This record gives sequence, C-alpha cells and structure tokens, in this order.
Amino acid sequence: MEKGQKLIFTVTNDLQYDQRMQRISGALSSVGFDVLLVGRKLKNSKTLPQWNFKTKRINCFFNKGKLFYAEYNLRLFFYLLFKKSDAVCAIDLDTILPCLFVSKLKGLICIYDAHEYFTEVPEVIERPSVQKLWRKIEAFAIPKIKYKYTVSNGLAGLFEKRYGAKFDVFRNLPLYTFDKNAKEKQTKIIIYQGALNEGRGLELLLKTADQIPEIEIWLAGEGDLSQDLRDLSLRYAQGRIKFLGFLKPEELKEITGKAWLGYNVLENKGLSYYYSLSNKFFDYMQASVPSISSDFPEYKLLIEKYECGLICDYSVVALTDKIKLLLNDNDFYLELKNKCEIAASELNWEKEKLGLVRFYEEI
Repeated sequence: MEKGQKLIFTVTNDLQYDQRMQRISGALSSVGFDVLLVGRKLKNSKTLPQWNFKTKRINCFFNKGKLFYAEYNLRLFFYLLFKKSDAVCAIDLDTILPCLFVSKLKGLICIYDAHEYFTEVPEVIERPSVQKLWRKIEAFAIPKIKYKYTVSNGLAGLFEKRYGAKFDVFRNLPLYTFDKNAKEKQTKIIIYQGALNEGRGLELLLKTADQIPEIEIWLAGEGDLSQDLRDLSLRYAQGRIKFLGFLKPEELKEITGKAWLGYNVLENKGLSYYYSLSNKFFDYMQASVPSISSDFPEYKLLIEKYECGLICDYSVVALTDKIKLLLNDNDFYLELKNKCEIAASELNWEKEKLGLVRFYEEI
C-alpha cells in the first residue's frame, strides 16, 4: 500500500478501551496512511479522545447475542460498501464477512487480524452450535484472504497448519513507559487487567487470596462474571477485593504502577487461551511489576528468557505457594522486579510496530 491510501479497521467493541487497535491505528496513521477505525456505539459509550486517526461508531438496536452479530454485520456491510477505501482489515471473525464481501465487490485489499483463536475461546467452545457456525465462517473466509497476521507464534503455527497459509506475527506490546524510579510497594496488591470472563482464573485468585491475609486484589475490567465475582468476594477475602471497573489506558497504567504483583493465570479451556500472549503480561513488566502467569508455551518461553515473573499451575495450592514465596523472599522478588527493566526495553510497541508498518507498506 502507498502512503495516503485509505485503510479501514473493523471491530465490535466501542473503541474506548481497545489499546491494541489504538496503537495499530496510530502507528499506521503516523507514517502517512489514512486510517479509519470502526466500532459500535453503546448506551454508556463515552466521547472518544482526539487521536491521529479517524473513528466511527455504529449504533445498533441489539447489543448482545446472535441478533447483535447479525445486525452489526449487516450495518457494517452497508457502511463499508458506501465508504471510500483502498483496504479493509477485519479484526477477528466477528467482522470478517462484511470485510470479505465488500472487498470482493469493490476490488479492495482485504486483511485479517486474529487477536485470538475465535472458535477456541471458552464462550464459544461451551456452545457447540455456536462454535459450529463460527467454524464454518472461519473455514469459508480465512482461506480467501491473502494478508493475515496474529498475536503470537503459537497461534500463527495453528492457523498455518490448519489453512496452509502464512500468518505474520505482531505481538500486543505496550508503549515503552518503564519507570526506573518505581518505589517498592508496601501494600501487597495483586492486580488483574482485562475482561472478567470465564477461564481467566479469577475465582482461583479470590479463593487463594482468602488463604493469604497480607494481600489485596484489584480487578480492573468488567465482563460476564462481574456479578458472580462480586458475590464470591463476599465469601472470600472480604474487604480485600476491589472492583475497579473499566479504566481508560492512562488510568490503567497509573493503577498498575501501584501494584505489587500482576496476575495472568488462565485456565486451560481451549487453544486460544493456551497459545495466548495477552497485553496485560507486557503491561505488568512496563509498570515494573513482576507477574505470575500460566504454564502455557508463550508465557513460559518469555519468563524463562527474561526472568521477570513466575510460572504457575492452575490450583489454589500452587498459586498460594508462588505468592508466599515472593512474600517471604524479598530479595528474590526484587530480582524479578529488576529483570522487568530489561524485558520492558526489548518488548515494547516502539520496536514491534516497525514490522507492522513494513507489512502494510509491502501489501
């Protein structure tokens, strides 16, 4: 693609908290592409900041379930059909059909960005009929799209094996904001960033916190389990669990910097989680906060290389042992904390975006 050409990204969220798409859109806009990021408008959507790229939020009558996806895809199709552009990029399967169909009708470049293995997330796996439908969409659409990328080498390998086509990899890395003067945390706060959804190990975390009175739990986000977790917090670690709700990126960065430990222990409930490489893992190290992560390939590889956190099995006993190890050995904790600086200097968006820009320039 040439500089100045129009590029449209499509998602199903309201854009406010989508840091990955904000970074991608901003990076491509900064080198001369005319970028438009399209999402949806919710009843509680806030006014968006002034970014260096354009945005559009589509209103829908339905806001969840099959009716939402059907309505949003139909509205998105007609929006893209009558919107001038040179390329369209679908973010995950839930916007892939409008992008594919419009690209064929108008002769546009079509790109696919897989943030996750959509048909292998718990919410889809546990509904066989829904999974079957998305798998049909996946098998129909992905082979027809020439330019594709995803967030981890593990996912790229799975996709390439399944579809016999190359997927580039651009990790979901944050901007380099490491604070070399970060002070030692007196309050032992364990923070979790992200959706409060099934499989994220949040019930495990609350039950573990009940065994360790020295720690507090901060949950930054909302999701399908928001109310269940609030109910569970009345049984476990009462008074030591805070629900922070949705936070803007700058607010989340400030809050994370106050934490003692980051939490990223997922339940093995599908290939999407098993081969994930989430932004929270990197956000923790940028905040000079060691983390505890799942014993999954991508996290294990990076923690073995940079020694900036611990790997943990999925059990209350294992998680309790890891947390107590850090509570009882401050020298070891500080060693992990110091290693975060090396990791943060290498694993950041300023370096990762260079490959992404080349990818689009070479299309």
